[in-house]
Amino acid sequence: MKIIEVKSKKDQRNFHKVAHIIYANYPHWVCPLESMVEDVFTPNRNVFFKHGTATRWILKNDQGKLIGRIAAFINEQKAYTFSQPTGGMGFFECINDKKAAFLLFDTAKQWLQNKGMEAMDGPINFGENDNFWGLQVKGFDHKAAFGMNYNTEYYEQFFKEYGFNTYFVQTTNLLKLNQQFDPRFWKIADWIRQRPGYSFKHFTYKNADKFVSDLKTIYDDAWQFHENFTPINKKDLYHSLEEAKPIIDEELIWFAYHDNEPIAFFIMYPDLNDILQHLNGKISGLNIIKFLWLKYNKSITRSRVTIMGVIPKYQKMGVESGIFWHVFDSLKKKPQYKEVELSWVGDFNPKMVQLHNSLGAKFWNKHITYRYMFNNNVTKQRSTIIAKDTKEKALKK
Repeated sequence: MKIIEVKSKKDQRNFHKVAHIIYANYPHWVCPLESMVEDVFTPNRNVFFKHGTATRWILKNDQGKLIGRIAAFINEQKAYTFSQPTGGMGFFECINDKKAAFLLFDTAKQWLQNKGMEAMDGPINFGENDNFWGLQVKGFDHKAAFGMNYNTEYYEQFFKEYGFNTYFVQTTNLLKLNQQFDPRFWKIADWIRQRPGYSFKHFTYKNADKFVSDLKTIYDDAWQFHENFTPINKKDLYHSLEEAKPIIDEELIWFAYHDNEPIAFFIMYPDLNDILQHLNGKISGLNIIKFLWLKYNKSITRSRVTIMGVIPKYQKMGVESGIFWHVFDSLKKKPQYKEVELSWVGDFNPKMVQLHNSLGAKFWNKHITYRYMFNNNVTKQRSTIIAKDTKEKALKK
């Protein structure tokens, strides 16, 4: 077998070709946009290169046939916030061959070790955790949403046998828009939306600057008690906003305010995989016309919630319910949507797990983010649980 670092245009094409080989007989696999994957490894397209580095490889067998791929990366803003410097690996694909899989893992490990890392998380992304994050271990009988990893079932055994251990579990739940919701949830929502001082507004590009500033204000407050928290960068937010512009529906992104001060946000995107399943990973030539035609004809029937945050001071006050009231009111005007995917919630976030349950959401997918310690004598780690008393902690500051 031969490991080849991706450097040429041909290598890049082969990197994408590996996935097509692996999933040739998997009807639920939707090929991610190749341009989106390429952006991850392009310094002038991925802001994470400002404070990190990444590379990738393809694997060929002795006959020169493609049989696997992997990537490795270091986000320096996060790597050194752990008790040991920790990098990442991702975009792993491999035929059902343990030796090939282990060679790919070894390659990523060696590269990270050479750069001073002592552990690697995976499979993760060289970017935010709303895309390409975690190994799917349940929910193989349906296609994943846009940005969510879909992989073969045998990968899980590769990770376990190599020595990866669960760092956190990611659960995705599904809401059917025609289901009956708990009346108590909507009673709280109706109460909070009518309380004096509270207001709710959906995103508009016309006022993008204000909403970006509001999102940063909320995020930096709401995430302060998360493990290895770092404040969000407004330039990164603008970059993400520009990337998502082709699929954003302004009425699916909401903000909550109290006395005109931002206190919560909610971001949901149309599930682009309803269209991408017809495009084979490329938006060029005739596929541009096909994309626009499918979008115009409202072929997207599902939306995906990617992130939600409430500043600690206003937690446990029903603000989440108020936002959901407005989101679902918007969805009533968009009958093409039949489902909402809540993806994903980590087992380190019990408050968000509780919110999913209160909505009556049903289990849909399960992913695991693993951690591999290079020193076997180091104690296995699990992600820090976000305390339920973050509101009390914030009020004491």
